[in-house]
Amino acid sequence: MQFRQQALAKLQSPEELDLPVRLARPQGWLALSITVVVMATASVWAVTGSVASTVSAPAILTHGQGSYILQSPVSGQVTAVLAKPGERLPANSPVLQVRTSDGDSIVRTVAAGRITGLSATIGQIIQTGANVAAVEKVARPTDPLYATVYVPAVNAASVPAHASVDLTVASVSTQEYGVLRGHVKSVDRTAQSPQSIAAFLGDEQLGKQFTEKGRPVAVLVRLDKASDTKSGYAWSSAEGPPYKLESMTMATGSIRLADQRPVDWLLP
Repeated sequence: MQFRQQALAKLQSPEELDLPVRLARPQGWLALSITVVVMATASVWAVTGSVASTVSAPAILTHGQGSYILQSPVSGQVTAVLAKPGERLPANSPVLQVRTSDGDSIVRTVAAGRITGLSATIGQIIQTGANVAAVEKVARPTDPLYATVYVPAVNAASVPAHASVDLTVASVSTQEYGVLRGHVKSVDRTAQSPQSIAAFLGDEQLGKQFTEKGRPVAVLVRLDKASDTKSGYAWSSAEGPPYKLESMTMATGSIRLADQRPVDWLLP
């Protein structure tokens, strides 16, 4: 009953219009001002700012022209192996001697290069078209090395021309010598099959290895040169490793992708 009387008295009394209205405390205005400033700054950054990102993928050091798989043009028994792994040979050089029904025949290199693998041995019976050797297309010891990075196809369109690349070389201690530096030379927009990778590298196993997670895109990387390092290439450390790099060395490439505006993430 007491509360009812108070309510009736409140209705009968005039409005207290002469009292000042307090909209907010000073602390509230400060918090609101900070919120507005932060939101405005974030909006400007979302439109004008940029975010850098990278993609990491398996890579291999090779000479720029790649390799080829040497196949036997005849069937017969291998009676002599005339080349050694690592040996550099000119075009049309003898690699194997094969005894056929018509006499001895010589299997020769198709183009100048370095023997990176021999799959034929003395006494082995081979058929026409059998793979007998892998030959890397390099004519001179001074031919430069490149890196081929096998990037997932979904990232290929984001790889800009001349993008910087850091290569972690499997045979080099990263903690001691850092990473190998390079820049994108070209991007092959066609997804690579195991067969195409094997044809370029001269190794069927690598073709399968680089396509285990899908068909990638080949990104050719030009290694940055440096005259003051033993390897002849630039590293994140001052001198790099105290030895030269060999082709067919495995690595991992980290490629800087094209910068994106944060607002692009919100747009369809």
